[in-house]
Order: sequence, then C-alpha cells, then structure tokens
Amino acid sequence: MRRLGRMGLGALAGVVALVAAGCGGGSADDGGGAVVLLTHDSFAISKDVKAAFEQESGYTLRLLQQGDAGEVVNRALLTAGDPQGDVLFGTDDSLLSRALDGDLFEPYASSEQGSIDPAFAIEDDRVTPIDHGEVCLNADRAFYAKEGRRPPQGLDDLADPRYRGQLVVQNPATSSPGLAFLLATVARYGEDGWQDYWRRLRANDVLVTDGWQDAYTQQFSGAAGSPGTRPLVVSYATSPAAEVIFAGKPLEESPTLAIEDGCFRQVEYAGILRGARTEDGARALVDFLLSERFQADVPGTMFVYPVRAGTPIPPAFEQHAIRPERPLSLPPSTIAERRDRWIEEWTRIVLR
Repeated sequence: MRRLGRMGLGALAGVVALVAAGCGGGSADDGGGAVVLLTHDSFAISKDVKAAFEQESGYTLRLLQQGDAGEVVNRALLTAGDPQGDVLFGTDDSLLSRALDGDLFEPYASSEQGSIDPAFAIEDDRVTPIDHGEVCLNADRAFYAKEGRRPPQGLDDLADPRYRGQLVVQNPATSSPGLAFLLATVARYGEDGWQDYWRRLRANDVLVTDGWQDAYTQQFSGAAGSPGTRPLVVSYATSPAAEVIFAGKPLEESPTLAIEDGCFRQVEYAGILRGARTEDGARALVDFLLSERFQADVPGTMFVYPVRAGTPIPPAFEQHAIRPERPLSLPPSTIAERRDRWIEEWTRIVLR
C-alpha cells in the first residue's frame, strides 16, 4: 500500500517494525546465505518468526526498507534486472500494474499457494498475495454519544450538512489511505459522479492533510492523546483494535469505530525480483510469507489481515476491528491507467 505512513498501522506498525523485528537494513552484497527483502518502512516481523525462517531455510533474512511502497517500487524499477535484493514485498493494487509492466518479477508458483483464500487468489504467478487491509471511515464514539448524535452510516452521509466540518481525509497524491479513499469514491460513484461528490465534500468543509499521521493523531478527536476536533477520519478497519491494543489501560470497548460502508480493499503482494542473486532463498522466503507461522504474525505486527485461509485472528481484532463483507475495489489495470488523472482532477476540485 503506497505509504507515507500506513494506518494506526503507519505510526504503530513502524514502531513495531523497529522494536519487535530486531532486523536492520541489508543489501544485496550481504553474501553467503543471505536473502534480501526489499520492502516499505511499515513491514514488520516478530523476532521468533524471523528466527524460524532462518532456522528452517538456512538463509539469513536481511531487510532493505526504502520508504513507502511507492518509493520501493520506483527504486526497484530503476534497477530492474539487476536488483538490490531478492524479493520485493509491499506492492499493492494501486502499484501492481506499474510493477508488472516494468518487468520486475520472475514467475513463481509458491508451494503454499493452495492455502490462499480464493477471494485473494490472482492468476498472474509473478506475484503472490500476502495480506490485505481495508481503508475505512473511523468515528469518535464519545463525540457521537453526546446528545444521541448519530454517526454517518457511509459515504453518502458525509456530504450531509449534519456532518459539516467533521471529516478529515488525506491527500491522495501523498498518502496511501488518501488514495484508497479517492478510489473508493470512484468505485462507488463512477467516472461521471465522483467529482461532484468531492465538490459536495469540499462545500461541507472537509479538511485535507498530507498523510495519515497528521490526520489521525493530530486532527481526529477519537485518537488517544489527540488534540484534534474532527470526529471523522479516513483510516483502517483495524484502527479501533489498535486503539485497544496500545491503550495505557485495559479497555472493554474501543473509543473509535470503523464504518463498513465505503471501505476500500488493498491487497499486498510479494514477488521474486528478476535477476535475484539468491533465487533458492527467494523462493523459500515467498513460501514462508504464506506459511501458517508468518500469516499468524501479520495482524499483530502490521495490523492487516492474512490471506491464508483459516489463519487465527487476535481477540482484539475479533472484538474491535471489522472485516468488511463487500469492500469496494477497482481493477489494478484501471487504477494504473487512470490514477494520475484522477489525482489531478481531485486536486483541482478540492485544493484549488
């Protein structure tokens, strides 16, 4: 997911990546038995899970984290065929066509492919789905509990004068959830209707920030410790669970809630880079990313959902996060073809 910071995920998973992973950056020159994973700054893996891969495969795992997912893909394209690493993780639906058109990956059908939930299966064997997350509206429970206020039920409500001045979103040109939210409006209202929808949001005093962190931790009133005054924010389906997990004291109920209508699904993929120096290690790593052990680690480290069918979910996710039954989506090829034009139109409508 193209990141400047991904979710409660952004700041939170970034912290987890540094504290829990215990892995520094690496390079393709780490010879011997090293396999190098190119990825974004929000990638995280628990120490014991990393150790399990290294013990089972015989390869040392090195991480080369290069900013948000867009930066990682752009850098990889500059070195296509002579990559800095062996596997790239973090290409999402908004970047997938760009990566495939750039001939970044070698075909590989993982031995674990049969474990993938059919909802996330993909026919192109150059990439393998690893996790998914849904960008959703989040609301401040306390704000709407006052005087029996009713939180919005979905996208349509946001343009209602009752919610004037309550919503903060991210700029789609600089933020992964911001782009996902723009794509959600395109998917919902179509090529001929999303522009008018954003004109209505602008008239309803929507606030735009550059990234998730400012929107969620500074402008959104529901986040722990936030000075914000806006009770609605674009974040993730798992943000309410993150509020509970990282709370200073046990909570029976999350202070925030995710709104299912209007959620947009993002799937992240891994692929073996064409020209990888450690091909056997790269295959072993892709297999491991789909293994029961790594997939069970995904929710607690990166605050996204695994794609492996039957993978257990942490209790906090079951109790406080949502799993949208019918999330919005768009074909990656359509996103690749029209993304830049959509962002330019959005900028003219909302910021100028």
